[in-house]
Amino acid sequence: MDLKLKICGMREPQNIREVALLHPDYMGLIFYEASPRHVQEEIEEAPSGVKKTGVFVNAPEEYVLEKVQKYDLSAVQLHGEESAEFCRSLRNAVSGTGKKVELIKVFGVKEEFNFRVLDAYEGIVDLFLFDTKGRNRGGNGITFNWEILKKYKSPTPFFLSGGIGPEEVSEIKKLYRHFEENDKAYLFYGIDVNSKFETAPGLKNAEKLKTFREALFT
Repeated sequence: MDLKLKICGMREPQNIREVALLHPDYMGLIFYEASPRHVQEEIEEAPSGVKKTGVFVNAPEEYVLEKVQKYDLSAVQLHGEESAEFCRSLRNAVSGTGKKVELIKVFGVKEEFNFRVLDAYEGIVDLFLFDTKGRNRGGNGITFNWEILKKYKSPTPFFLSGGIGPEEVSEIKKLYRHFEENDKAYLFYGIDVNSKFETAPGLKNAEKLKTFREALFT
């Protein structure tokens, strides 16, 4: 499977070094004070090939730009109610700094989802991310109804998120096969994992992640 792996909610220096040895494609840093995984200090430099991704929730544009520069972010993930207009303005502002930064817009999903809400963001963001709509802004530890994604018609690739752990490997492969059989495997871009691999908020079990990665990609 040609899926990207994003490991989100990273914070502790030693843990970042351990997880970086697995060579994830993306490593998420949460800049949201209400999150128990909130990054407040300097972090380890990510190895070449790992895209540091800043996660924000309804943050002002200036705050996002500050973190992009300070942490040398390769991607920005917007996890709030950010409008298409905000995304366009942020994209233009980041471009003005000379940095190349991917823009990921998150949408919460439960049993149903109106895919028409994506229309306004087409051509503005690089990727969508579908997470479980729950009490918290991510890290709820539960999956949503993935069958909904079989109705996906957008040309924009997406990340699958929300309660993904070792038990979901077979279902991920099954969903990927659906897109593959319809010649749209490129749309199912990657998976985003977080709470199911934690021993404490912001602290990941590297061995559990390694086993998961091996099971998923073999």
